[in-house]
Amino acid sequence: MKQYHFYFKDKHSFKKDLTIFKEKTGNKQVIFQVFSEVLYTDEVDAARSVIDKVFPDAPYIGASTGGTLINCECAKPISVVALVFESQTTRAEVREYDISVDSLENIAEKIVKFTNENLWIKSIELYYPVPKQSTTNFCALMSKIRPEVQITGAVTCSMDITSDACALFTSESKNKSSSTLMAVAYYGGDDLNVSSYCVQGWQPLGRVFKVTKAEKSVIYELDGTPACDIYKKYLNVEGDENFFFNTLEFPLYVMCNNVPVLRTPLSANPDGSITTSSDFEIGDEVRISYGDPVTIVNSITRDSKRLEEFGPEVMHIFSCIGRKKYWSTKEATYEIAPIAPISNSSGFFSLGEFLRSNGSLVQHNVTIVISAMREGDKNTTKKKTNVDKIYSNTKRSLASRLATFIGVTSAELQETNRKLAQAAITDGLTGLYNRKEIQKLIENEIENHNGNFTLIMLDIDNFKSVNDTYGHKSGDDVIIALSEILKDTAKNCGFNAAVGRWGGEEFMMLVCNSDTTSSKVIAEKIRDQFGKTKFDSIPSQTVSVGVAKFTENEGIDSVCSRVDNALYKAKAEGKNKVITA
Repeated sequence: MKQYHFYFKDKHSFKKDLTIFKEKTGNKQVIFQVFSEVLYTDEVDAARSVIDKVFPDAPYIGASTGGTLINCECAKPISVVALVFESQTTRAEVREYDISVDSLENIAEKIVKFTNENLWIKSIELYYPVPKQSTTNFCALMSKIRPEVQITGAVTCSMDITSDACALFTSESKNKSSSTLMAVAYYGGDDLNVSSYCVQGWQPLGRVFKVTKAEKSVIYELDGTPACDIYKKYLNVEGDENFFFNTLEFPLYVMCNNVPVLRTPLSANPDGSITTSSDFEIGDEVRISYGDPVTIVNSITRDSKRLEEFGPEVMHIFSCIGRKKYWSTKEATYEIAPIAPISNSSGFFSLGEFLRSNGSLVQHNVTIVISAMREGDKNTTKKKTNVDKIYSNTKRSLASRLATFIGVTSAELQETNRKLAQAAITDGLTGLYNRKEIQKLIENEIENHNGNFTLIMLDIDNFKSVNDTYGHKSGDDVIIALSEILKDTAKNCGFNAAVGRWGGEEFMMLVCNSDTTSSKVIAEKIRDQFGKTKFDSIPSQTVSVGVAKFTENEGIDSVCSRVDNALYKAKAEGKNKVITA
């Protein structure tokens, strides 16, 4: 597998270059990539017409870009890359799908069907137009593709990243470039080996926010606050026409299928919401993230070593244009310099990146995705990169250190708040809910679930004599022992149940969607198990239990009074028994 590249100057010279190139390649299969930093130009159409004429049977795939990459360096405005296969078994096909006439769901199903029916396919590359809607469903459907198939790709764009303009085309296209085409390249064959990689380096910054209101790809509120206001408060980013540009370096950090994913807000809306390229659900946790130079360096260093181990002959690189903006004081290709010696490469700066991880296709932002390919055995002819030399001047900035400080202190504060919140609703000795919380749960059940529940109230028999005779330490051991039985019962009783310490040696269990008979069986098991519990320095203990089913139109005071009366009836009738109200 070999890569060649050409820069389009004019139709005549390009045709001459391709004609000479064809004489060298003979009958070997070739696939072309055409990258343009300008939209809808006669030059791009001219380059395509030359390819069609000189290589009429060769597939090609092309797009407008936010900057073209050839061998990890910025290339000329119109660049053409030729990938030549040395093995007769290696092949490539290109197909296009028009999202203006077909739904994303149908397109995904077509790609899945074609891939799963053609077992020669080992890798798919997507050239995706600027999304007008969420890519979540498309990615979910694409995950039906055979698990061994690698999927990479990018959202195409233009040099003006504030614009949603883009242009895509393939050898299937007979018309001019289109902003509604999805171009797909399929690679495969017995001798083809493919491996894909993801480079991020962005770190979560500060506190965790919970999505409290969202509809598909629109986040309305984070922690009850308009999502735009979060960016305004913490980063002083206004929700205006420059919102997308100003938030590129501060994407949302989320976990998707156990993979960290960066999501750049696409726009701010008048109602204070933000639109993203993927769906969010209420309860999702997100954090604003920040590009840390040292973490980026460590990430690319790690992956350059993995690439060296794979030994590719060609790499296709899709790097988010947000990273280009991030390294504005350095060369745009600064961070990918370490992988340049590994093999020839081509690609472009994109608006979003696709990568299949853990079987699921995910769209990323502010990420580098690399598809590495080789035919046959590992390529060992390329020089290894000297990462230390390339990154010798990369120092951790003051902003980076402050970001680390904020992250650590935020984590510590969140942990403290978590512990305080937990302490406010739990009993310190037993770890069960305290009376206030279990009472709140009962009230919620009455108000929100029509009161279909049963209460089980328990009181340790003769507990005062335990404290008086054996000491409070032994009394605590008895309380803890019963608490552990109650925890285990609530977890495994087959109902949605909660339990709390009602006070002293009294306990209350809420058993939802249960009747009196079922709850009495649960209560008898607790009584029996506690009675068989052995203690080190005191004899076995017993517990009396009351059970009451909530009845329609009664309040919490009434049902609690009835279960309390049942409990004390059990006490009056000799203790160590269960009585139902």
